[in-house]
Amino acid sequence: MLNCECLLTDEQIIQFITKGYVVLHNELPDQLYAAVRDKINVVLHEEGNPGNNILPRVPEIQQFFETPVVKGALTSVLGPDYYMHPHRHCHYNQPGDPLPGGGQWHKDGYWSSMRSHRPWWAMIFYYMQDITEEMGPTAIMPGTAYYEKFVGDQGKTLLPTGKAGTMVLVHFDLWHKASLNVSDMDRYMLKFQFVRLHAPESPSWNHQEKEMSLTGGTPYVHLNLWRDVWNWMRGEPGQGIPTATGGKAQIEQLAEDLKSEDETVRARAADQAGLLGEKAASLAPELARMLNDREPVALNAGYALGQLGSAGIDELIRLISEGATQIAERAAYGLQGAGAGAVPGLLALLKHANEKRRALAAFALGAMVPSTHEVSSALIACLQDPSDWVRRNAVEALGMMGSEAGDVCQALANVLEQSLLQEGSGTVETDDTDFSQQSYILNKMGYTAALSLLRTAKAPDVPLIIHSLEQALHSKDRYVRAYAFETLTHLRTPEAIDVLIRYYRPARWCPDTTKASTF
Repeated sequence: MLNCECLLTDEQIIQFITKGYVVLHNELPDQLYAAVRDKINVVLHEEGNPGNNILPRVPEIQQFFETPVVKGALTSVLGPDYYMHPHRHCHYNQPGDPLPGGGQWHKDGYWSSMRSHRPWWAMIFYYMQDITEEMGPTAIMPGTAYYEKFVGDQGKTLLPTGKAGTMVLVHFDLWHKASLNVSDMDRYMLKFQFVRLHAPESPSWNHQEKEMSLTGGTPYVHLNLWRDVWNWMRGEPGQGIPTATGGKAQIEQLAEDLKSEDETVRARAADQAGLLGEKAASLAPELARMLNDREPVALNAGYALGQLGSAGIDELIRLISEGATQIAERAAYGLQGAGAGAVPGLLALLKHANEKRRALAAFALGAMVPSTHEVSSALIACLQDPSDWVRRNAVEALGMMGSEAGDVCQALANVLEQSLLQEGSGTVETDDTDFSQQSYILNKMGYTAALSLLRTAKAPDVPLIIHSLEQALHSKDRYVRAYAFETLTHLRTPEAIDVLIRYYRPARWCPDTTKASTF
């Protein structure tokens, strides 16, 4: 059990939610950092960058992530059973090197279905030597994690610096880029990814205050969005309790402000409407129109609609059904905070003629916590949908709901096995228009199914899933193999351990045998 002193504070969690990052520091011996840098330097120059194998190639790195500071921070954001993702990388920035793609503002490729505003994923940028702005630390743009489109000059660039052991814990979707090293020293940075396995049931940080105390420093303010994340992390999603009071005159003023030519005024008015709750239901049609506005305004409008009761829910369901693709996606995000009242409409959308609308409904249903047997049954039925996108969203939703029902694990195991059979026949989908940036994932369906099994499977489910997991250890997709391996490790039943031992023996890797060695 972690000491509360190791956990993040309310202020740090609020900064993570609103700004997308927290800077931390590990107090470890300088000798350890020097030894790790020397070893990495040898590997980089004699063998090339090992990519995902940086940890087994330099296992001393694991010590960085085992400290109370790191465990406390990751537990605070991702829960106590977070998972270190198998994708990791050592970013080596030499003085004067030109910056390729990483030198442009970007989000890392999301390897699942829709990006989630709620923190299911996070990253750590870890520096093993004193880092200055001249050395080219990874630049971040505070407050941009929720934007699909880059905000440009409206955002501010931050170059985190500090002593060796400085690390930046960031929301997975925060915009960032490499910066130029203009010093005369090599710069090493370890980028590691981490995954939440279960939706929060209670705060996992040093939580003291129920309400958020907000500060500035973001390109835009998103009160309802931030409150949705805050309440979800507290284990109280879709709370929907109005925090503002207002009468007819205020609502009339908001109606006028929603039509302002100033987008800052429109965004603020949308936020205020959401804080009024059902008292602002008359504003629902105008807020619905605003989902076609610029993204920061549209986000506020979507999340506001989710707080307006049935009037807002009806508009969001209509927009998923009838709106343009971008509008429909924004509406799906808005429904996350609407609670159980949105479920009937979303279940109906699972039968929509358009595959993207069905997929968005599956995504939004996965955000409804706690879930119901009706929802899980409907999502299991979606696993027979002809659309790969619908099936992937349904598979991920089942994992995020965390259902303990055996039929869920059996259904996920069936999906995993089917994807492995398609691998063998050469018919597995490796690329589609919605995930064109992730062509390096060979088996997307298997990837998602294996992750959902990691999130849902318990020891009693082993007889139902052991065969699929054992087969998945031999998938052509490295991440399917990794998730299967981790699921078996989590389960730790005699059957799971037996499979792992058989897998370990031929897979053991000797780190001393390299192309630089003689034998």
